[in-house]
Amino acid sequence: MFKPIKVRHISEEVFEQIKTAILEGKLKPGQKLPTERELMSRLGVSRVPIREALKLLSNMGFIETTQGGGSYVRALLANRVRDPLDHIIKDNIEKIFDLLEVRKEIETWSAFHAAQRATEEDIAALARMVEETKVLFKAGKKPPAALDADFHLAIAQCSHNTIRAHLTFTVYDIFSEYFNYLIENICFSKKYQESIYDQHFHIYDAISRHDAQAARKAIMDHLAFVGDQLREQTGGNEKGKERDGTTRERTRTRP
Repeated sequence: MFKPIKVRHISEEVFEQIKTAILEGKLKPGQKLPTERELMSRLGVSRVPIREALKLLSNMGFIETTQGGGSYVRALLANRVRDPLDHIIKDNIEKIFDLLEVRKEIETWSAFHAAQRATEEDIAALARMVEETKVLFKAGKKPPAALDADFHLAIAQCSHNTIRAHLTFTVYDIFSEYFNYLIENICFSKKYQESIYDQHFHIYDAISRHDAQAARKAIMDHLAFVGDQLREQTGGNEKGKERDGTTRERTRTRP
């Protein structure tokens, strides 16, 4: 009837708190964990159990720790799919268009739910990214790939669905070279950069107004535009074009 009472070690309690925060989406994929000193202060424990907990979290794949760079939350879905998908993309450039289809399926619903669930803090974070993009292209500077990726990841996080956020992060993590390729080979003109800013603004605006249908359409238009530009650069054939029968509309320039 009765079982012995197990007294947990402090490191196990620390481990459970951080793991729960990751699983509940309070700590997001790619997010840097507080430093050991900050964790010691917040949790009121010594350095030893903090290090033991972080080591266990790292061994179980919840976080990734770099020498001198701190610890970051890992995408929970990345390990099992990274290598095979990475080889698929490298062996066949046409598979990039398959990836675009997957992005449309994931990100349009991310935007839809983000518009329904985004908090004021979420919307403010999106606004800062849109404004940073505007400042860079007006200064004649190319926005870094990380800024573009962060915008799309933030939308997934605004949907407040932990699995979707980790899935989106996994896509961007696995195909980081592809996204860098887009930035380096397509974002070469001020006109293109202005188009991207304009499209990002429309997505942000729809989410800020909590217009789910408009947000979904805005991100679909954006990804269709990216696909067209990529096709021009790679000489993609008909197989790479839209295969869902939908009509694509270019996003109009915001007044």
